[in-house]
Amino acid sequence: MSYPVTYYCPHCGTLVELERDGYLADKSVTPFPLEGWTYVAPTEPFEDDADADVDIDADVDGVRFVCGESDGVEWDPHDGVRGSDVGGDEPYREPDAAGTGCGEPFYLSFVRYEDGREIDPRPESESVEIDPDPRPSGPRGPSGPSGPDGSGGGSDGGFW
Repeated sequence: MSYPVTYYCPHCGTLVELERDGYLADKSVTPFPLEGWTYVAPTEPFEDDADADVDIDADVDGVRFVCGESDGVEWDPHDGVRGSDVGGDEPYREPDAAGTGCGEPFYLSFVRYEDGREIDPRPESESVEIDPDPRPSGPRGPSGPSGPDGSGGGSDGGFW
């Protein structure tokens, strides 16, 4: 037996309704995929269905939605009615009036276990290259004033 379960888009607050089995093992809904998790579209099998003899691939760890665009789900099932915590009084998060969503991907991640222990999810790491410019990082120019003997170091003359 399946039940309608709703999730909010973390980008704009649009609701999506997905038919789920009675047992839920949801970990989180995030705007980014979790590192090491494998996601499928809502139209792909992601839960074992004993009634329909459908066995999912053991590598499925969640569902990837595209807000307002993914098939197999109902978008904005409450017809635009939202709580104040998801755009009701925050105009910068208000979804468009038609309830079609923002078009951004978001991810429903399930709980995963390895050797009987729950795996701690981590966001997908992103390589960042700092200052890829091959030019020198410091200014070019003279190394400083030269001393009284013409050498570049020390201060044998001066006021003291």
